Amino acid sequence: MKTFYLIFGAVTLAVLWLGFGSSMPGIVQGSGEPADPQAHKKVYSTAAKGLVMKDKVQKTKAEWKRELTPEQYEITREKGTERAFTGKYWDHHEKGVYRCVACGNELFKSDTKFDSGSGWPSFWAPITKENVRTADDDSLFMQRTEVLCSLCDAHLGHVFDDGPKPTGLRYCVNSAALDFTRQK
Repeated sequence: MKTFYLIFGAVTLAVLWLGFGSSMPGIVQGSGEPADPQAHKKVYSTAAKGLVMKDKVQKTKAEWKRELTPEQYEITREKGTERAFTGKYWDHHEKGVYRCVACGNELFKSDTKFDSGSGWPSFWAPITKENVRTADDDSLFMQRTEVLCSLCDAHLGHVFDDGPKPTGLRYCVNSAALDFTRQK
């Protein structure tokens, strides 16, 4: 009988957590959408002569599904994760810029990429701090920090504090969330 109450209590807590857990500040409950649609309205992109301001990309689910492959959609819009050592950029070594697959926002330079041994592309810094944003991620019974494209809110992966110097950070990114532009 004691086991029954323990299980019942755990299930009740899970239901309450799922039902009320999305009432985080800045999020419209149940929608996963920003409460303020103007939040993060402008972002920056690097250009030959400095930073260029761009407007936030906002599309419907149907538009994203038409523009992205099923894998890209699952990862960038539904916060999925590709299997380790399977993505096209985990062992990629060309010089250039990694961009958001959904909107083209410049995210990481190849000179900040390193082999973390994790099976995903890893970077110790974004191209500019304005081009990515982070959010708390408490999914899968873990506390992590999610990394998102600041231009279109695409889920990129997670950032951890076990990276190399100079930042000590490891931006662990899904290959399917990235496009690559070779440097000439």
